[in-house]
Amino acid sequence: MQIIIAGTGKLAGELLSSLQLVQMDQVIAWTDRGEDDGPAIVVHAGSGRELTAIAAYCAARQSPLIELATGSQIEHMACSFPVILCPNTNILMLKFMSMLAKSGHLFRGYRIKLVESHQVQKTSVPGTAVSMAHALGLQATEIQSIRDVDVQRSELHIPEENLARHAYHQIFIEDGACSLKFETRVQGDTPYADGVAKIIAAVHGRALENRLYAVTEFIDKGWL
Repeated sequence: MQIIIAGTGKLAGELLSSLQLVQMDQVIAWTDRGEDDGPAIVVHAGSGRELTAIAAYCAARQSPLIELATGSQIEHMACSFPVILCPNTNILMLKFMSMLAKSGHLFRGYRIKLVESHQVQKTSVPGTAVSMAHALGLQATEIQSIRDVDVQRSELHIPEENLARHAYHQIFIEDGACSLKFETRVQGDTPYADGVAKIIAAVHGRALENRLYAVTEFIDKGWL
């Protein structure tokens, strides 16, 4: 089975290099695929320019697509193949998000603040934060985003070596007399590649339906 990585950015590059260490059949770039190759799992870590071609490829071969991009157009396409939507690929974070999705409604009506911080270069919608906001009954516009390295360094205590690659989220809930704070940190590159490898392993050899899956469904089913 081929594992095809579609995308030309930093994440796609990391996956192409890091997933070579995982005991999968073959990891190749989208541009190196063959038209007559056998079964494959496609991982989309790109901007979406090639999404139509990727969807056609997956439909023709009944290949599962693991979508890492947030707000992907694949969510609005009629797909005749399995699509796994992954706003985050760190497994521990996914388990926290799954817990929040089930229990977030318990905190409706309280004062809630949601803060997210990523490297300065990140300009795309923070999918993990949006998922958290939805679970808590907040609008995406209520998310406080931090891209100032001085604030990241001094207030969020992001280590200097991780300023260029990190994902930080803080949820603060209070009612005046009592307050709760949840804080998540993903620092460095490895957690992303390791998580994608585990998601691929969960897809590999499984008879999935031709529909959209939220990756948290895999958590709920005990596949991750």
